[in-house]
Amino acid sequence: MKKIQFVVVIVVLLIFAAQSSFAQRGRGGPPQPMSFFITSVGPGNGADLGGLEGADRHCQELAEGAGRGSVTWRAYLSTSGSGSVNARDRIGDGPWHNANGEMVARNVADLHGDIQRDRNNLTKRSALNEKGEMVNGRGDSPNQHDILTGSLSDGRASENTCNNWTNSGEGNAMIGHHDRTGGGNTSWNSAHQTRGCSQEALVRTGGAGLFYCFASND
Repeated sequence: MKKIQFVVVIVVLLIFAAQSSFAQRGRGGPPQPMSFFITSVGPGNGADLGGLEGADRHCQELAEGAGRGSVTWRAYLSTSGSGSVNARDRIGDGPWHNANGEMVARNVADLHGDIQRDRNNLTKRSALNEKGEMVNGRGDSPNQHDILTGSLSDGRASENTCNNWTNSGEGNAMIGHHDRTGGGNTSWNSAHQTRGCSQEALVRTGGAGLFYCFASND
């Protein structure tokens, strides 16, 4: 009798474990493919990225190198002046996941805190490059937490875009801090302006000419 009871208990435990495992898979599912990253390197000419077209191409090439070139990538950059473009309008609808499959934002509203602030998951730990590596932030050497955006905190165009990403000389660009620290402003996309558009100027203010890339839905 005891042997039968023991067998019954084992069977019940196995059924419970299988159900629990299935439920967990249903909630989590397989890892999501990368749809967001910070460029591991910039084009190398300061804020002259070759305009939006050149910046998009850089995103696409880095994604291809990481095995994610089958989708369309867009640089998170705004342009100013006549015919200005808002970064938030370039990147599709979401959701977006980093190279580890971790969600960084569910949609455009959460990404920018339209309804509630800090609904995104952009931190130094999660804002990875296309290789799945963390990007240097404040306290690292060198500090590279200045990420080019040309945007206000709501993702719309600022006036600071280094001549719409074609200038590597005088001027300035709006940047965000991917590690959410420094300068009294923790915005990921609108922390402060650079002190020039050259590569040297970007490095002096804590950057390297890096920018965000998002997989769009088109």
